[in-house]
Amino acid sequence: MDLVYIYEFLGTFILILLGDGVVANTILKGTKSEGAGWLTITLGWGLAVFMAVIVAGPYSGAHINPAVSIGLAIAGLFSWSLVPGYILAQMAGAFFGGVVVYLFFKPHFNQTEDLDAHIGVFCTAPAIRHKRSNFFSELVGTFVLIILVLYIAGPTFEASNIEDAKIGLGSIGALPVALVVTGIGISLGGTTGYAINPARDLGPRIAYAVLPFAQKRDADWGYSWIPVFGPIAGAAIAALIYLSMNL
Repeated sequence: MDLVYIYEFLGTFILILLGDGVVANTILKGTKSEGAGWLTITLGWGLAVFMAVIVAGPYSGAHINPAVSIGLAIAGLFSWSLVPGYILAQMAGAFFGGVVVYLFFKPHFNQTEDLDAHIGVFCTAPAIRHKRSNFFSELVGTFVLIILVLYIAGPTFEASNIEDAKIGLGSIGALPVALVVTGIGISLGGTTGYAINPARDLGPRIAYAVLPFAQKRDADWGYSWIPVFGPIAGAAIAALIYLSMNL
């Protein structure tokens, strides 16, 4: 069973390395793709999900997201006993993904004077800071992700075989789930940066807080709970609706 945690770590590491990487490529000074824009970022995150699912899908189901693990457990399609280990693996993978992005782009961080751009590589921030609206944005975006996972993949798994079921984003298939995440980003992502994944936001945010930048702003801890609990709430609502419709 330890192998599933290793693959959750690896899949989430790849997700953040490539996802935060496309943000760094786009907003830091001096890269060849500086200023490439929002569509590049959304496509890059979609491809990051694609590659992460290819690696982790056959072994752990490729949750690569605590909201996915919690939502599936609420729906009765994943064992609660595995949830803490999955979340720890996801958080660790996200943290180390953020560290490697820092090391990879360090010369460009050094050239970028905008400290908001520095932290923007690692974690999300709202376009308009209104916490109730920001929370709702994260809730709805994650609801879309989880309801699709549940309805496309869920009915094929038997609860009696729950510990062996490799259900997760990988159950949809790498390309379809990449398109789902890209679609969420294009349609709903402009308000908050669409974390839709507590590990995606919190792991790199912690990395930013401890990494040795020459100059650093605060890690915006006052906002940090929104991209954690908004996605969890969206996942829970999706799971409860799924249960109510499939009793």
